[in-house]
Amino acid sequence: MSGGVVSGGVVSDPACGVAHGAPAPEATGRVLVAVFDSPVAEVLLRWAPELGFRTVLLDPDPARGAGVTALAHLTGDLSDADVVVTDHHRPELGEVLRDALARRVRWVGVMGNPRHEGPHVAALAALGVPPEEVTRVHRPIGLDIGSRTPAEIALSTLAGLLADRNGRSGGAAHRPR
Repeated sequence: MSGGVVSGGVVSDPACGVAHGAPAPEATGRVLVAVFDSPVAEVLLRWAPELGFRTVLLDPDPARGAGVTALAHLTGDLSDADVVVTDHHRPELGEVLRDALARRVRWVGVMGNPRHEGPHVAALAALGVPPEEVTRVHRPIGLDIGSRTPAEIALSTLAGLLADRNGRSGGAAHRPR
């Protein structure tokens, strides 16, 4: 076992400490920006702090009265930010993604069905975003666990971001022999 310490015949793995009552790790500095007020965003914003993320809700429609209305309103370095677009039908999709790509966020993804091209591709092309930048947008998002409900989609998304943060593939930890 990598990282484990044998003491008195018992393997102690520091990665398991929190599960056994050790203090939670410091916040990672990572920011999760949930784009568009939606049921999935609600769950992401509720669960992400437990995983060390600071959270921001971004909804460009001021009439919705939710969160900030533009990435430009977020100050500071966003190079470690993960931007998750939770509704691919909103008319502001292209502008939000263009701004996220321009701010050089660490990761950007859009919910959607993998069986067809996402509407973000045409929206970004119409705004003059180069194809190599469009390919930075992850779609679908999260691990492939067959998610259907907002909670399942949020779980899949957060698990994928956590695997990425920890340098892991996100696959099963144990495979039967």
